[in-house]
Amino acid sequence: MRLTEIVYTEARPVDGYGPGFFRIGGQVHEGAVLVLPGGIGPWGGYDDTATLLAAAGGLDVLFVGTGAEIAHIPAALRDALEGAGIGVEVMASPAACRTYNVLLAEGRRVGLALLPV
Repeated sequence: MRLTEIVYTEARPVDGYGPGFFRIGGQVHEGAVLVLPGGIGPWGGYDDTATLLAAAGGLDVLFVGTGAEIAHIPAALRDALEGAGIGVEVMASPAACRTYNVLLAEGRRVGLALLPV
């Protein structure tokens, strides 16, 4: 089997996570976080729709990590994102991190909106 080292361009992969934090591109971020090709920053949670819409343009899909367990996101949030042409995939934050890293390595235009575990 041949192994190839993954090279990330501008976006940074999720290196790890734990209670209340995420390690992204070698830096620790406390609390809810938004990870997009243009940068990483805090996210205000489900009520912070404006930040997502302003920052997530041009994405193929936005993964919404709902914490330790999968949960439904508010219908208004899903409707706003899908209305803006952004695909939305909801999953537990650990699964969202793993899926994001795989698609990021493939060169896909993906983003993450994560609630901590």
